[in-house]
Amino acid sequence: MAADGSVPLWRPTPERASRAVVTHYRNWLAQERGVALADDAALWRWSVDELGDFWESIWDFCAVLGERGPGPALADPAMPGAVWFPGARVNYAENALTRRGPAPALIGVREDGATAVVSWDELRRQVARAAAGLRALGVTEGDRVGAVLPNTVYAAVAMLATASLGAVWSSCSPELGPTALAAHLTQVRPTVLLGVDGYSHRGRAYDTVGALAAVAADLPDLAATVIVPYLSPDAFTRAHEAGLANLLTWDELLATDPGELTFTRVPFDAPLWVLFSSGTTGPPKALVHGHGGILLEHLKILALHLDIGPDDRYCWFTTTGWMMWNLLVSGLLVGATVVLYDGAPGYPALGTQFGLAEALELTVLGTSAAYLHACRDAGLVPGQDADLSLLRTLGSTGSPLSPSGYAWVYEAVSADVLLSSISGGTDVCTALLAGLPTGPVRAGEIGGRALGCAAAAFDDDGTPLVDQVGELVVTAPMPSMPVALWNDPDGSRLRETYYATYPGVWRHGDWVRFTANGAAVVEGRSDATLNRHGVRIGTAELYGVVEALPEVIDSVAVDISDATDGVDGTGGAGGAGLLLFVVLAEPGLTRQTADRIRAALRTELSPRHVPDEIIEIAAVPRTHTDKKLEVPLKRLLGGAELAEVVSLDAVANPEALRAFAAAAARRRDHGAAPATSAVSAAQTAKPDLRC
Repeated sequence: MAADGSVPLWRPTPERASRAVVTHYRNWLAQERGVALADDAALWRWSVDELGDFWESIWDFCAVLGERGPGPALADPAMPGAVWFPGARVNYAENALTRRGPAPALIGVREDGATAVVSWDELRRQVARAAAGLRALGVTEGDRVGAVLPNTVYAAVAMLATASLGAVWSSCSPELGPTALAAHLTQVRPTVLLGVDGYSHRGRAYDTVGALAAVAADLPDLAATVIVPYLSPDAFTRAHEAGLANLLTWDELLATDPGELTFTRVPFDAPLWVLFSSGTTGPPKALVHGHGGILLEHLKILALHLDIGPDDRYCWFTTTGWMMWNLLVSGLLVGATVVLYDGAPGYPALGTQFGLAEALELTVLGTSAAYLHACRDAGLVPGQDADLSLLRTLGSTGSPLSPSGYAWVYEAVSADVLLSSISGGTDVCTALLAGLPTGPVRAGEIGGRALGCAAAAFDDDGTPLVDQVGELVVTAPMPSMPVALWNDPDGSRLRETYYATYPGVWRHGDWVRFTANGAAVVEGRSDATLNRHGVRIGTAELYGVVEALPEVIDSVAVDISDATDGVDGTGGAGGAGLLLFVVLAEPGLTRQTADRIRAALRTELSPRHVPDEIIEIAAVPRTHTDKKLEVPLKRLLGGAELAEVVSLDAVANPEALRAFAAAAARRRDHGAAPATSAVSAAQTAKPDLRC
């Protein structure tokens, strides 16, 4: 069911609004700083007009541990190259481990039910031991620690231990193959590598020892490899037989008890971790984020936007290769119990994530829009199947959530939950767009711009737009913007990636529309824009309509008008311009189904959204973070070879991409549709080629 975006689906009760952390923050601003702000809109405006004062207030309100140092909070606002808190010295791990006591800090759950519970006191002890072990292996401030670990207590402990030393963390999810691991880890050249012997996915065990051995051989500065026996007790033996040198077990790493945990305070912008872009549009970019910037940004987003605090149990479905893992572990910064789930998103049943919320009494559950859409399409009613009475906030990210997805949440999950859709990315390791718990939720809309984020929509000339789709930009610095790209000493790649289109302004790569009331609607990636008769439109709204139809499970749209002989944006003599690929609930695309899709798009959106050709496929190729591979698919249809387009290790379902690439080649050779069947605007095509 589509919902009217002008009518709120949810509003906080007066009691909930009064208890929200952001309400306490606004009251604190008035009392302690003399800054009286009437509403959420005024708060956002002040936060971007007075950037230095805003981030200074976050430091004080959240009681950051560290040396503040002299000088203004924002000493130089230039982008790139902004200077934040000169003279300050902080440590992320010190701030993440302030809470003490027997209450659970981490709960790790594997898809087979194996569970580990670690108290705050025990977490400090394990981090202290891991830090001592890393120090004994030669890890010091500025050295890198690489990890190939699943979303587990091991990973969280190792990251915190690395940060406590002032060393630099960089992790990959274990499902990556040796080529992808090498593409990531050889860039940062770690001193120590941590890895598991294998991982489990959808009930099947996968060995990773061979991949670890292969990547370790390519790391010239590697002093040791630490093996975690995650699936079997003979992990060390198998790793040794695979040729891993200077090998020790996790227990050996933690063998020394150094006593009280200590922290190395480092400059505000000292590297904390290196995150990697998805690698679906080229070699993965190695993004360096600083201790202070991440600390302040994550305190802000978690406390003020997601309203998380010490009474919460917080889980976001993620892997260690996605920035949401870093934001998940940062729940420790606000004293929350962090729940780490390692497994497939819909295994052993599609509703597993909601079952986890019931079993572990989650108050905050984060997931992907793709997962919520899958639950909707399957007809699940989680609110009836599980006790979700404690769930206050449901987060969604990874791709735009459709209006019907919003409506489904309030019909099938809970009428009382705050649906917090956020949008940002690995580049800034946070959300640029996020609502506040004191504001309404409207279908298809993100509540607004994140506090301290001067986001806007620009046209080609750099003119701000309202109620029109434009490039998502940030016109003023944020402390969590990358301090550098690794191996980019002169900053040229950083400038080319983010600042070349609008000098001095961050271009994020998304299409967005800001409504008159300040809400945001993400329209998809700007590099996957559809150009229809000279008008650019995003893909998100198209998917929302198509995937709301009961016949359609998934879809992806590709505009290839610039790769054909046509000159009018519709394909002309060279073939179709806008191709819509659909995954159907009942295989077998018919003219009737195609007509229903076209009618829905024409009625609910516009004639420009109607595809020239509708093609059935078995599955939409996606990244490990559930993003549709729109740009690689366009390149394949334009004639590029698969090896030139994307590393298969960056793809969650490589078999779908291989099938698409093979069929795209057949299409180019024979003019046929790369699918089981296709229905063009003019006729029904014979299903003579199959993926």
